[in-house]
Order: sequence, then C-alpha cells, then structure tokens
Amino acid sequence: MAISAASVTILLVFFLVLPIGAIVLQIFLSRMESRVPGLILPGLNLVVSVLTVLLMVAYIGSLMEIIATVLSTLLLLNISTIILLLIYYVCRRKYRRQSQMDKMRIQDL
Repeated sequence: MAISAASVTILLVFFLVLPIGAIVLQIFLSRMESRVPGLILPGLNLVVSVLTVLLMVAYIGSLMEIIATVLSTLLLLNISTIILLLIYYVCRRKYRRQSQMDKMRIQDL
C-alpha cells in the first residue's frame, strides 16, 4: 500500500508544525505580564487528558485493567503538560526577578 503525498504532508503538519506552534504560543503567553495566559495551554492539555481517561474507562473491563490504563494514559498524555509548565516557569523567572528587584529598590528608599 503506497502512502500518498497528501497523507505525508498532513502527518508532517500534525507531528511537526503543531507541537512547534504550541511551544511558540506557550512562550508568547508565558511572557505576558499577567500569569493567567501562560497557564491556558497546560490547563487545556490536562483537561483533555482527564477526559480521554474517563472515556477510556467506560470500555475497559476488570479493575486491574482500569488502574493500569488510567495510570499509563495519564502519564503519557501529561508529558506535554509537564513540558508546557516547564516553559511557563522558565519564562516567568524574569518577572520574579524583576519583582524582587522592585522590592529591594523600595526598601532602599
């Protein structure tokens, strides 16, 4: 079975461009003055992973299968959440330093 050029292009966009775009968007949102925009993408990713797990549990039989599936699915789906949160904390470090410097300047006055 031959893979068409359109299929390869769609897969390339899905597996390369989307994650890179999400990382760039996360950096942009994390560098905003307010804290909230930087937490949008990790929050959405967490909600999607929990919903995925809840939908999967409905189709699994025994208790051990449910536990194993829930743990493995949550672990795998939240790798990107952890990466997005790391980007958030690295980008927010600048604002934490700036607020500490402002506090020092106020105390010096």
